[in-house]
Amino acid sequence: MTVRPTAPALRRTRREADRRFGVRLFGSVAVGAVAAVLFGLLLVLVESGWHPLRRLDAGAARWLNRTALDHPAWTGTLRFFSDVVWDPVTLRAAVAVLTLWLVYRRAWRLAAWSAVTAVAGGLTGLLTKTVVERARPVLPDPVAHAPGFSFPSGHAMTATTSFAILLLVLLPMVRKGLRPLCWAVAAVSVLGVGFTRVALGVHWFSDVVGGWMLGLAVVALTGWSFEAWRSDAGLGRTEMAEGLEPELSGDGPGSSDPEAPGPDSPGPGPSDAETSGQGPAGPR
Repeated sequence: MTVRPTAPALRRTRREADRRFGVRLFGSVAVGAVAAVLFGLLLVLVESGWHPLRRLDAGAARWLNRTALDHPAWTGTLRFFSDVVWDPVTLRAAVAVLTLWLVYRRAWRLAAWSAVTAVAGGLTGLLTKTVVERARPVLPDPVAHAPGFSFPSGHAMTATTSFAILLLVLLPMVRKGLRPLCWAVAAVSVLGVGFTRVALGVHWFSDVVGGWMLGLAVVALTGWSFEAWRSDAGLGRTEMAEGLEPELSGDGPGSSDPEAPGPDSPGPGPSDAETSGQGPAGPR
């Protein structure tokens, strides 16, 4: 005989779930807001030519350029990772394949979130570059060249948005014990992209930081929108470690539709009236 939870227990469970969900939504908005504010502050400092920031940028560029010149093999490795493994074309292609796979799985809204986040990140970065028009570093003995303006770093921003998309979509299909490894690989990759761009002398350090902040703001805001949709649709709450849509771990096309009840979906719980001893015909 199955013992169904009482109405007070259900209400406590729902309040706790609402609290956790509210904390996550607030956290997403806070992260987006903080990242946007910090990016705006950095942009002001870049545009005004703030001396300490210029000194930091120039010092990092000179030191890493000397290191690159003294170690050609190391420089070749940086070029391989920057121009092949972590190139924006490579990462955008990975996100595009992921989006098509989500369409195949009929995870329509998650596919839309993936595509919108990637496109919004790219367009935002391009627009910011055009407005700021910051020149790239000019070094006596450059080891690499890149076209266009410098702030923010497109590589850094694309890496931030792309790895966030891959993580938040694919985590539900990864065993819990391996999820910290996935987060670590993503973090190392995002940081590594920024390091290669400064080490190759094609970006200032502040360009990379700006790309990270702007990419984080885009992902936080679009992720908040997706979570708000789940709340409006009455779907289950999720934790960041589980990804945006835990239902994606189901097998076969169509199994990832979060609005379709699955075999493990709990049935409707007792209403307050039923648990209090009252039904349609009044007190029993």
